[in-house]
Amino acid sequence: MRTAALPRMVRTITMAPSSPIDPGPEAAPSVTVAPGATEILPVVRLKSGAEKRLVRGYPWAYSNEIEMDATARDVPPGGLVRLVDGRGEALGTALFNRRPLIAARLVSRRSDVTVDRDFLVARLAHALDLRERLFGQPFYRLCHAEADGLPGTIIDRFGASLVMQINTAGMARLLPDLLAALDRLLGPETVLLRNDSPARELEGLAQEVAVAKGSLDGPIELVENGARYLADLREGQKTGWFYDQRDNRALAARLTAGFSGGRVLDAYSYTGGFAIQAALAGADEVVAVDRSQAALDLAAESAALNGVGERCRFVRAEVLANLAERAREGERFDVVIVDPPAFVKTKRELPQGLKGYRKLLRRAALVVKPGGLLAAASCSHHVDGQAFSEQMRRGLHDAGRDGRILFQRGAGPDHPVHPFLPETAYLKLHVVAVD
Repeated sequence: MRTAALPRMVRTITMAPSSPIDPGPEAAPSVTVAPGATEILPVVRLKSGAEKRLVRGYPWAYSNEIEMDATARDVPPGGLVRLVDGRGEALGTALFNRRPLIAARLVSRRSDVTVDRDFLVARLAHALDLRERLFGQPFYRLCHAEADGLPGTIIDRFGASLVMQINTAGMARLLPDLLAALDRLLGPETVLLRNDSPARELEGLAQEVAVAKGSLDGPIELVENGARYLADLREGQKTGWFYDQRDNRALAARLTAGFSGGRVLDAYSYTGGFAIQAALAGADEVVAVDRSQAALDLAAESAALNGVGERCRFVRAEVLANLAERAREGERFDVVIVDPPAFVKTKRELPQGLKGYRKLLRRAALVVKPGGLLAAASCSHHVDGQAFSEQMRRGLHDAGRDGRILFQRGAGPDHPVHPFLPETAYLKLHVVAVD
């Protein structure tokens, strides 16, 4: 996930406390009701037997499990509903959109809750309390979608700035109250909406980047594992930074420290997350490779901030071709890190994507010194840990190298995994000692 995005048009929006952004003709009234009142929600019914997974803890119901009667068809995209089973027994309160495959997303197992600003404050406060106990500085993912009880909602915190991505129609309808809840909890100076994910199209939502509060005048500084970085929240990938690799960067740096005066290759470097921490850990030379010059320029600025600019080289190139060229020239590194973009974005792409990982891992293994380390990651949620391990084995074999897997890890704790959605454990990192 290490290629900078193309420039985007960004607009600044002014949001009234209770007015949705671009609500369209199907917008529903505010979900807030008078104090003491109980909100009356439309009832959406599951087909007989379809409730089994939800009763066991699964948070989604699919469109082919819903009785698409007149009531269901009349619910505007993302509207709140009372979800019941085929017998009429309550399953909870859900956001409902009959357009995508995932039609109903539970926000509460209770059917008598009012999903309003106070509800969102409580949900976000719970997420914030967890992060504040985990991290000493305000740089982390504050909300990780379903795992934090807000379906399809990503919120990354960069000190006084927040970056949000809303990927469901239901949370888009709640956006005004969500922004007000964040104001009440954190009072951010800047809030940027990075609503440019392709996932929004499935929900019937337009893609856009918008400043909901404050202003952005360029990259901002963040601190991770004692290193200082610059992140471009507006033009960078996703939310501008990949907090999910925080712990893995610390691990790679610790392992690099074992190679006194060693050489490190950070492939798909993006803005230098692994590279700079490797240099701070004592590497004599770090080579960072990415195809985005904008990302590399930001990485070079961050290296200078940390006083390691002279030990870092930033190379613009296509990674696979660059690895092949280095192997042909006999170049070797003590530590090689490969953190590519998702090779598999849909199930249809799985066979070809697995071949891509195998090819990448073969080429990466060829430039590791005997006794060196290869740290390789996959952020494709369609590729599970077992499949990625298999490609690692095949890649090593193709390279004529032996190895031992030392670590198998995932994302950091600010990216919690929903226990009934194993696909939310999307990140895999294997560290291999290569013989």
